Amino acid sequence: MDEVIIVGVDLAKNVFQAHGAAADGSVIFRKKLSRPQFAKFMSELPACIVAMEACATAHYWGREMTRLGHEVRLIPPIYVKPFVKRQKNDAADAEAIVEAALRPTMRFVEIKTAEQQSRAMLFRTRELLVTQRTKMINALRAHLAEHGFVVARGVGNVQRLATILDGQEHDLPELVRQMGAIYLDEITRISERIDSLKLRIRAVGEDSDAARRLQTMPGIGPITAMAIETFAPPMEVFKRGRDFAAWLGLVPRQHSTGGKPRLGHVSKMGQRDIRRLLIIGAMSVIQAAARKGAVGGSWLMRMLARKPRMLVAIALANKMARMIWAMLVRKEDYRKDCKVPAGMPA
Repeated sequence: MDEVIIVGVDLAKNVFQAHGAAADGSVIFRKKLSRPQFAKFMSELPACIVAMEACATAHYWGREMTRLGHEVRLIPPIYVKPFVKRQKNDAADAEAIVEAALRPTMRFVEIKTAEQQSRAMLFRTRELLVTQRTKMINALRAHLAEHGFVVARGVGNVQRLATILDGQEHDLPELVRQMGAIYLDEITRISERIDSLKLRIRAVGEDSDAARRLQTMPGIGPITAMAIETFAPPMEVFKRGRDFAAWLGLVPRQHSTGGKPRLGHVSKMGQRDIRRLLIIGAMSVIQAAARKGAVGGSWLMRMLARKPRMLVAIALANKMARMIWAMLVRKEDYRKDCKVPAGMPA
């Protein structure tokens, strides 16, 4: 029997599909394995390439396969789909993973460490609590609107909601006041947990040299710094800053043909959490520049004079991504005299 060079694995919760292939791509085995059987089978298999889609549990299994001596290749699922032949099933998916992994120009995903995934859990937990708090506030606003009290959106208006519920001069049914008190108690409880997690994020950032370095750039705080350190691969993976910006989805989408370049909106093809936080940070820089004033004739002021603020924020986020790459690769703090983009406030 030919030697197994690569094994494509279609991951699942309990039943895995493995597809072994030789150097020429010919099929050596197709196996359906339970979770314990898969771990035992891979431990007995000679060292080879193990290819998987970068989906749920892929990073855990990537670390496990690396520990067993295999070379792991994680592939974005969107790059595997074109190699699926006709019918869609686990065996076809595993074969497609092998086909994709053998392409010389295929792009792979870096395996995340356990520490990175633990920081990701911290970040996601805070995001979930913020979402839950927003839902509670909006639900209470909607209920009070049915009784003639319209309150603006935002966590800053929670006190206004409490004042309406407590005010005896307002003609509100007692049941509405009681249900509103439940909402307010829940909002307070969630807010306390969000604040505690924010302190935890800040503490994690203080222990990391890279996170501290990132926070020297205007528009980047502890949460953005931790998101970059958690969700982005090592900056050495990218050849230049533009590649990192493209990975984030901050470059124009192309639809060019016949030698005619056609650029559209930003691609949004990359990591959405970092992209969103960088755009929010860029907007804060723009608002600070509008209040305090940036350097006259700078790139930022020229853009604000000609373009809408949101468009300028996306362009500035693109430049921030390039500077982040340079700062982390060169291990330098942000320099106020940096030429790109000129006019960013300190």
